[in-house]
Amino acid sequence: MHWLDSGIVLSARKYGENSVILQAFTKEHGRCAGLVRGGTSKKLRGILQPGNIVGLKWQSRIADQLGTYTIEAGQSSGALLFDRPLSLAACSSIVALLEKTLPEKEIHSPLFEASSILLGLLDDDIELWGPLLVKWELGLLSEMGYGLDLSECAATGVKENLAYVSPKSGRAVSREAGTPYGDRLLPLPDFLCSTNHSENEINLMDVEQGLRLSGYFIKKNLIPHYGGESLPARERLVHKMNKTLNKK
Repeated sequence: MHWLDSGIVLSARKYGENSVILQAFTKEHGRCAGLVRGGTSKKLRGILQPGNIVGLKWQSRIADQLGTYTIEAGQSSGALLFDRPLSLAACSSIVALLEKTLPEKEIHSPLFEASSILLGLLDDDIELWGPLLVKWELGLLSEMGYGLDLSECAATGVKENLAYVSPKSGRAVSREAGTPYGDRLLPLPDFLCSTNHSENEINLMDVEQGLRLSGYFIKKNLIPHYGGESLPARERLVHKMNKTLNKK
């Protein structure tokens, strides 16, 4: 059997003398692995950079076998970021999260589209892609069945002046209801609430706050299903962002 699809390169690990095992997140076939013969060649090394979007042909005698990939160059999202350390760290975090959390061969086409768009924006300023990265992580949680409810206050039902998120329920809490318990709640950045959002420019501190929020629920709800492993690529991104904040 065989199929053709577009895929985001998640990882390419050496196998044997000159081949690699490619993990790709495809639009119509989910996360799928395959052998790329000659994958260590100079030509294919550049194409198989994590974050790149490529054309794929997968074929195998039996659906449950590893199968082989034939690669066609596409959008070089990851390969263009080496002079942008923060963007490169974000790219690494995105593909690591996808590889770690997506069940094999489970289709998530909307998530594929959102991931492709985000990866294509990483060569811009963080003020543009940073808020989208936070929303992408929250979207990943939702796609995996752990979405947050930021539509109204869990305590009062009001939709305005939302300022916190309950770490237990994942629901928003208004400033008035949450202030007495602020040390037990997670801050909610304004850019995640349509009723709070103003015309003020989003800054790096807003993005860092958003990543702390999404990161809490990723660690709480997703990572325990994978043996409680850490996410070093995401930790490096947060560390680089904190260093950038401290320089300002």
